[in-house]
Amino acid sequence: MDALLTDTIVLVVGGTSGVGAGIARAAVREGATVVVTGRRPEPGQALADELGERASAVTGDVADPEEAKGVVARTVERHGRIDALVNCAGLTDRGSILDTTPELFDAHVATNLRGPFFTMQATIADMTARGAPGTIVNISSISSRGGQPYLAPYVAAKAGLSGLTKNVAHAHRFDRIRVNALNIGWTQTEGEDATQRRFHGAGDDWVEQAGARLPMGQLGQVGEIADAVVFLLSNRSGVVTGSVIDWDQQVTGGQD
Repeated sequence: MDALLTDTIVLVVGGTSGVGAGIARAAVREGATVVVTGRRPEPGQALADELGERASAVTGDVADPEEAKGVVARTVERHGRIDALVNCAGLTDRGSILDTTPELFDAHVATNLRGPFFTMQATIADMTARGAPGTIVNISSISSRGGQPYLAPYVAAKAGLSGLTKNVAHAHRFDRIRVNALNIGWTQTEGEDATQRRFHGAGDDWVEQAGARLPMGQLGQVGEIADAVVFLLSNRSGVVTGSVIDWDQQVTGGQD
């Protein structure tokens, strides 16, 4: 079977760890040339070294709109074009409707919504200037459907990202630029481990305890999400655009 992303230039924003790194690995495996971004240069370069000659890294904090546009510009400078974009950078710091400060709210919007807005803007500008098709996948969250009380600013930003995904997909459907999103659920990553320990006092066995309470007996796995993203980036997903797909084992709206 042919590789899904042969000769495709893919930018993975927030691609230096966790889900983003998994997506970068899967994209390279499927034939893509990949650029990963993160706020610190060392993890990105380490991942690029691991993945080999078809991978490179650029440093940038997409919470800054100029840096968000800049990581796209550097990808285009390096490879002559951009064919696919994955927005995976995320902030999950806790805050409820009662205790969220304006600063925390703005930080969530900057990373989880404004950053994807401007990376998409720059990416689509390159695609339309060349008259070329392309694909974009935004990593959103099942919490965008309502979420936990301690994730109020995160939910606000991710819900905005879901709406933005549909808006951009509709606006550029006749440019053959497909834009979709995955609402991922609770996923086992090094970042989630740090979050559980920092905010919830989790111990070394928290992954096992959490899995025992879930329908499938485990948290979501990075490799499975990465495969889904590669599918959506590829021609194998056909004409699908404007879809916000719930990728979780809990059924939103289901009741016992």
